[in-house]
Amino acid sequence: MQLPLFLNRFDRRHLVHAKGLGTPLLIMAALAMVVLPMPPLLLDILFSFNIALALVVLLVTIYVRKPLEFAIFPSVLLVATILRLALNVASTRVVLLEGHNGPDAAGAVIEAFGHVVIGGNYAVGIVVFMILIVINFVVVTKGAGRIAEVSARFTLDAMPGKQMAIDADLNSGFIDQDQARKRREEVTSEADFYGSMDGATKFVKGDAVAGLIILAINLIGGLFIGMLQHDLPFGEAMEIYTLLTIGDGLVAQIPGLLLSIGTAIIVTRQNKDANMGEQMTGQLGNLKVLTMSAILLGIMGIVPGMPHFAFLSLAALLGGAAWYVHRQQTQAGSDPSKSKAELVPAGGEIAPQKEISWDDVHPVDVIGLEVGYRLIPLVDKSQGGELLSRIKGVRKKLSQELGFLVPAVHIRDNLDLEPNTYRVALMGVTSGQSELRHDNELAINPGQVFGQLKGIPTKDPAFGLDAIWIPKNQRDHAQTLGYTVVDAATVVATHLSQILTNHAASLLGHEEVQNLLDMLAKSSPKLVEVLVPDTMPLTSVVKVLQNLLHEGVPIRDMRTIVQTLVDYGARSQDIDVLTASCRIALRRLIVQEVAGPVAEIPVMTFAPELEQMLHQSMQAAGSDGSGIEPGLAERIQQSLRDAASQQELAGEPAVLLTSGILRSVMARFVKYTIPGLRVLSYQEIPDDKQVRIVSVVGQAG
Repeated sequence: MQLPLFLNRFDRRHLVHAKGLGTPLLIMAALAMVVLPMPPLLLDILFSFNIALALVVLLVTIYVRKPLEFAIFPSVLLVATILRLALNVASTRVVLLEGHNGPDAAGAVIEAFGHVVIGGNYAVGIVVFMILIVINFVVVTKGAGRIAEVSARFTLDAMPGKQMAIDADLNSGFIDQDQARKRREEVTSEADFYGSMDGATKFVKGDAVAGLIILAINLIGGLFIGMLQHDLPFGEAMEIYTLLTIGDGLVAQIPGLLLSIGTAIIVTRQNKDANMGEQMTGQLGNLKVLTMSAILLGIMGIVPGMPHFAFLSLAALLGGAAWYVHRQQTQAGSDPSKSKAELVPAGGEIAPQKEISWDDVHPVDVIGLEVGYRLIPLVDKSQGGELLSRIKGVRKKLSQELGFLVPAVHIRDNLDLEPNTYRVALMGVTSGQSELRHDNELAINPGQVFGQLKGIPTKDPAFGLDAIWIPKNQRDHAQTLGYTVVDAATVVATHLSQILTNHAASLLGHEEVQNLLDMLAKSSPKLVEVLVPDTMPLTSVVKVLQNLLHEGVPIRDMRTIVQTLVDYGARSQDIDVLTASCRIALRRLIVQEVAGPVAEIPVMTFAPELEQMLHQSMQAAGSDGSGIEPGLAERIQQSLRDAASQQELAGEPAVLLTSGILRSVMARFVKYTIPGLRVLSYQEIPDDKQVRIVSVVGQAG
């Protein structure tokens, strides 16, 4: 009873440690074969294993769905080459030491391969072996090496563009952090794989050269040893050592040729999710090509003097394949659907028109997207359209960032639009419009590129950057030049994301705020109960939250916002005062959104004299800022624009620090004229943060 239990525990405990020992043991055995003599029987076993290993690797390269799924292939190629060369050394030792004893001195495998190829004629055997070497070295290995070299070069050159495309998708909300990390790993793995393949092809090339050298050594050395040391006649020595040499060379070169073919297959494969058989069937099974080939072969088969059976049988085979493809396409295209005739009522009578009612009055869409008829494939999943999934990603990302559920986007076609135009509307009002070329891709100039592209110049609709519409086959070339290349669906989704971010306040209504309070009530019921309606009405809460969103402050921290409204709502019902109080309570979040997790914040300030002048202007004309003299307002705006540009060039955030009285006025003043500038008050700087003044606006020269 105890022995089986002990063995079971022993197996489980040591099985993990035993995994991964095969490759080190194989390499150590190969090194041992170079030094230690090998008996013929063991050579037969190892030669058979070498052939089996080459067959397995070749079949894996054929059936693997993507090249990167066999990323270990360069290392496998190295191990197989080392094993084959070690076997060559071991077999050469046996051939030269024991060859005088007969053709079976080096084992049954070498003797069998020699007899099959030579067939009683030594010259034919040498010629066949040389042809095999030429095929392996000149045709397969050289071509595979060139392809691997070019693939590695272009893959490495395209890496920056692919990384920028991943960053663009991440920033647009199409993918999350985990998906972006996975795609970056795929890009890095692809570059590593093709770089390794570029070097691994040199193993195959060197192996072919080594086969030629070993052939000469075995043949010439065997003749000298047999005739001089063992006193064999020339004819007998030639027969024995030619048989052994050709057999030894074939046993080594056939696995080498298999691995060379596997190398060529893996470097010529497309990086698509399909094995080689599926790709060949899908791309070679063209109905017109098969039909024309069958007709041409049939014509050649009936020409007098031609081998009729061979050509006509192949013509029949291709004709049958064409008929099969035609039947498959017919079945795929005959999907049952309703015809136009089925839409007419029975009897051919048209139903009477129903009286209009309130159901015919459609409410305006909160967010609407209208597309021209040529852009319908972007939103049609049956035609491969990805826009719906991209928009869903945008809504999810913005909802997480802003703190409330962004309403659904209603998409419809509009025949009044230009065929390639789309329009984004909020509450029925057009907020953005642009033109697309859905069959092309947009190459965006991020600021520094290393060449020019041929295409249709345009502007990126989201950020106004210079861009060019290019054919899809120029994507890799554009990325190597430094362009950020996105497809048409990404262009629309990015533009939509930018519009929704800028108009987030208009998307928040009473229903959304009530849902936010209901969610907060699950964890803090007393807090919500005190706020509405005891402290203030729901309408005031909506206005405060809309003000925060209008100023670019997310409302994710509803607990802090509601707590602040409860504290200050009893003292004042002024919306601007309550908004300022919430901003001060959220100052850590605001500063983090503006400047990130830094200890020192670079800021711009007003000169004391200018700030005092602005205070007096506000006291005279109210809090809307209309009392600022136009010439002074223009000079302030230009100075702030210049200072913000300097901060952008330095890679730092543009922040204007001013008093609490001026903050809301200046925020409205620069919101649309200087979009990248954020305005903070002195009270909104957290205690653990320091400020560094980088520019003083209005200071005397």
